[in-house]
Amino acid sequence: MTALAATITPVADRDLSNHAGIVQTLQNTFTMAYRGLVRIRRTPEQLIDVTVQPIIFTLMFAYLFGGAIAGDVQSYLPALIPGILVQTVITTSVVTGTQLREDMDKGVFDRFRSLPIARIAPLSGALLADTLRYLIATTLTFVMGFIMGYHPAGGIGSVVLAGLLVIACSWAISWIFAFFGVIARTASSVQGISMLVLFPLTFLSNAYVPVDTLPSWLAWFANINPISHLVTAVRELANNATIGGDFWMSLLGAAVIVAIFAPLTVRAYMRKA
Repeated sequence: MTALAATITPVADRDLSNHAGIVQTLQNTFTMAYRGLVRIRRTPEQLIDVTVQPIIFTLMFAYLFGGAIAGDVQSYLPALIPGILVQTVITTSVVTGTQLREDMDKGVFDRFRSLPIARIAPLSGALLADTLRYLIATTLTFVMGFIMGYHPAGGIGSVVLAGLLVIACSWAISWIFAFFGVIARTASSVQGISMLVLFPLTFLSNAYVPVDTLPSWLAWFANINPISHLVTAVRELANNATIGGDFWMSLLGAAVIVAIFAPLTVRAYMRKA
């Protein structure tokens, strides 16, 4: 924080930050993203959720449900790993909102207001830095699956594309939690609201069990659940190297989320910044 402030000379006229050009905005965004990476390096325990959770969830669900659902663990992994991947990375996006709220509560953003930087940079930089968390979670999930015997038939290229799809969708969803972070009163309330939304969406989907084994009313919800479409898209890519309708539906859903929540978040943030 001190180093960042030292590299930018404060000015008296705050209006300069309100009319920053695209180039300056991008530069400031990358600077703030770097701040987020430095913050992670100094407090690596922030990565516990993206390093420990994929390992625990993969082991737990594989050995709990593998025999009951697929007959054995090896047969269950092609369906499980994409589900674990989507749940882990999307759940990680909650951190965006909670850390944003913590920074605002601690007065960090008030300090940024006195600097001649684009006012949107602290927000956009935080969102950009969190993509590293998604990348770590994605990599560890596939590595854990490989160790347990999962070998995606789609090949490395399809696996990379599947990972990028999940990262892109999670980044889009992080705008929702960023909005919660701006309007909520405490970081704990952001986390509570976010988990209340995410847990039904991730578990009431096709991530862990076949939809046709569910009661009719629950199967209906799972079929329209956007998480189910994303999981199916990842499975088709990783296991079959196929880009189907669920792939394009997931991208469309991500675009719609950004189109709705990015303006809402920016507007709410500007009012407080």
